[in-house]
This record gives sequence, C-alpha cells and structure tokens, in this order.
Amino acid sequence: MTRRSRSYDPIGEVKDEPLLGVSAAVPQLVEYREQPKLVRLPGQVPGEHERLTAVVNQLTDELLKGVQANPSKLWVMRQFQRALETISGEDSEGKEHVGYELQRIMKILHIAKSDGLLTFYLSPTGQ
Repeated sequence: MTRRSRSYDPIGEVKDEPLLGVSAAVPQLVEYREQPKLVRLPGQVPGEHERLTAVVNQLTDELLKGVQANPSKLWVMRQFQRALETISGEDSEGKEHVGYELQRIMKILHIAKSDGLLTFYLSPTGQ
C-alpha cells in the first residue's frame, strides 16, 4: 500500500519499543499538562488556540492515565494518532504547532522518533 492509499495506516510503520523511565516521566507529564500550550500560534483563526490546546491536554490526560500500564512506544503513538485524527480539518499552521507540542511530549517520554506518524498527519500532503 502506498502512503496515498485510503486504507494506508501509518501506525503500521511504528516500530514498537519499551519506554524506559516512565515512572520518572509521569511527574514531567503532569508539569507539562499545567503549562501553556501553543504559545507561538498566531490568534488569527477564531477559537483555534482553545480547540488545539484542548486536544493536546486531552492527549496528555490519556497518557497520564495509561502510560504506566502501557509503557511502549506503539501505545503512545496510538494515542497520538487519535489526537492527530481529531485535528485533520485544522489549517496547516495549527497542525504544525500541535506537532511541536507532540515533540515536547516525545522528549519527556524519551521517544526519539515517530517513524513517520507525525509527518503523515501533519504534512500538507498527508491525510
């Protein structure tokens, strides 16, 4: 299947690996959850900042609920995928700023790369 195929699912490209240091990452996720998000997103689209912040905060809440029981990269990327699918109708700039937030979360969880998942959902030629 090609990346353009309607039935292509980029989660199949994600190489699963265990997440190490999840217990230490949880307090960092809690701190991240309380921080302002998307601070550099221009406020030109009405309600965009609030909508996208809500998506990132919901994702963070889901990670906080389940990452200790599911300490794997694939599990985290599945949570990312759900969040990314909810913003598919947003403009490119908004998606790009969400991508920055997801990269911050990946850094907290010590995930080096998304194996193309972010690119698929966030690029203008993606989904």
